[in-house]
Amino acid sequence: MKYKSVFFLVVIILFSCNEPKARRPKKHGTQNFYKEVLKENKKINDLQKKRIDLWISKDTIHDFIESTKGYWYYYVKKDTLQSNTPKFEEFVDIEYDVKSMVGDIIYGNQKRTYKIDKEDFIPALQDGIKLMKIGETITFVIPSYRAYGITGDGNKIGINQPIQSTVTLIDIKNK
Repeated sequence: MKYKSVFFLVVIILFSCNEPKARRPKKHGTQNFYKEVLKENKKINDLQKKRIDLWISKDTIHDFIESTKGYWYYYVKKDTLQSNTPKFEEFVDIEYDVKSMVGDIIYGNQKRTYKIDKEDFIPALQDGIKLMKIGETITFVIPSYRAYGITGDGNKIGINQPIQSTVTLIDIKNK
């Protein structure tokens, strides 16, 4: 009996002196998660494009131009005499508004001085302003992925909400 207790005690001491084995972290499938999110966003973008195409096809008043950068626009006021458009790092004075696709005002007329390609602004408008000449007014129709995306603006613009914005270029400055 005494030997059994000593043997049992020695076995316990030997096994308890082993170094702990490192555990590997569990894989939670983040790669699959990102693939699923990407796939879902592509579906949303395709649906928005179809909705915008349908909305544009019903508008018989304006001649829309589809940009290669993922938005549509039409000229409200066009200047064919000037050729000066904003360049990288120039300052522009603009007046703009933001509306929903059905025309409800989200943000009314606002004036802003914007430094071309150096400030955080609606991505589609960053590209679109570079097309403009002083005095021109353009209305941009912007899908959510070129506006505020899957987060919205945290205030009045919702998640995955396409918008339209009418922009007037007031001045170009070389500061």
